[in-house]
Amino acid sequence: MNYIWSPWRMAYIENNNDEAECVFCTALTRPDGPDNLIVFRGHRAFVILNRFPYTSGHLMAVPNDHQPSLEMLEVETRGEMLELATHAIQVLKEVYHPQGFNLGINIGEIAGAGITDHVHLHIVPRWGGDTSFMSSLGQTRVLPESLEDTYHRIYENWGDPENKP
Repeated sequence: MNYIWSPWRMAYIENNNDEAECVFCTALTRPDGPDNLIVFRGHRAFVILNRFPYTSGHLMAVPNDHQPSLEMLEVETRGEMLELATHAIQVLKEVYHPQGFNLGINIGEIAGAGITDHVHLHIVPRWGGDTSFMSSLGQTRVLPESLEDTYHRIYENWGDPENKP
């Protein structure tokens, strides 16, 4: 999509204060389970399943603080996010036996962030051939299990990350 600069567009961007409800902040207010998809709550961050996953087991480490970028978080929060991502990799290896992982943080809409106002770290298990003609041509993802099943598999194997090697 091409964008054309205009004074009207810039004024709209700078003055648009219509903030939608944050899906991560909303999830924090609800009880954990298959409905809110939170797998684990830490002291400063939590792990949640992606409601629109790229693959089965697509998780996100999310700070409790509603901030749009990493540098706005306390160092302890950033550290906890990385530790939760590390534990998520261990759990996903046990449950799904992926051949690799993508970890990523998209900061800002132009960088691909779907949720721009609450930074989060994606943990995506990968397998050879997991991008098929369906995702490449049809822009459709095919998942072998429901989000509820994924939630239960990961939650039951999560354990206590502070007691894991």
